[in-house]
Amino acid sequence: MLTRYRVMAYLTAVLLIVLVFVGIPLQVEGHPGVVNIFGTLHGFLYLVYLVVAFELTRKLHIPMGRTLLVLLAGTVPFGAIIAERKLTSEYSRQTRAARAVTGPYTGTETSGTAPEQA
Repeated sequence: MLTRYRVMAYLTAVLLIVLVFVGIPLQVEGHPGVVNIFGTLHGFLYLVYLVVAFELTRKLHIPMGRTLLVLLAGTVPFGAIIAERKLTSEYSRQTRAARAVTGPYTGTETSGTAPEQA
């Protein structure tokens, strides 16, 4: 799930950056082709980003206010990249905390030692 979110965040961000810093100036100069292509791609992929980001924030139990900021990050140039870094670090922190509680082995063993080889 984290990988899907990271890919969508970077795709959404890069397309928006190209759209804003290349497409809009070209459109002002009379060349709307870049805006037509990258605007459509960004719009479609932003919808996918919304779904993937929402799933990840729910899995991480992120408060609704922060979830909304993550979802809106795809509409601000470089916003999705910043949000991706913060969510990735939160995911890592929660993963480390879960491992510290459960230990390195999951399953039914209770002694905390590695299961014996048969």
